[in-house]
Amino acid sequence: MKFKGLNHLAFATGDMDMTVRYWRDLLGMRLVGSHGGPGRRQYFFELSETEFVSFFEWPGVVRAANKRHGQPVEGPFIFDHVSFGVGGMDELWALADQLVEAGFSCSNMIDHGFIRSIYTFDPNGIPLEFSCFAEGVDLVRHPVLADRDKGEAALEGAEPVAGRWPAVEEPISEDEKIIVPGEWHDIFLK
Repeated sequence: MKFKGLNHLAFATGDMDMTVRYWRDLLGMRLVGSHGGPGRRQYFFELSETEFVSFFEWPGVVRAANKRHGQPVEGPFIFDHVSFGVGGMDELWALADQLVEAGFSCSNMIDHGFIRSIYTFDPNGIPLEFSCFAEGVDLVRHPVLADRDKGEAALEGAEPVAGRWPAVEEPISEDEKIIVPGEWHDIFLK
């Protein structure tokens, strides 16, 4: 299977107006879809022609406390940060200027060797990284597995290992392939 990228990331907010103003007006992502009503809304912002950032608005959501990107935690935990790619260093510096001018904290530029990045938080406390690739480094064509204490799975290399999971012996039959209408279904019926 070959994936085509992310379809969407889904976050949560308690203040959709603030979220729209940050993601649409400051970051420049078009608001391309919305649905819902009192007590529950979902909005989609265009990241690329095929990828979106989505927010659910739930009244009880409060801003998350800032946690330094990549800082280890203990206990139940799911998400550290998300990094969005930009076209190059000029775009990255321009975004840093915009964030600072708008009153948001923004880290110094960090050179990770394969990418250069800045770090910030959106108004909901979501930890964000914005990155551009370093010239001459291509992890897709030339993976770099530099962990000095690799686990068993990483020692097997970059390529997917066939046979690790069971093969499909009984695919879903045609009469079992049922599609049920979701929340947006009626919006697109013409």
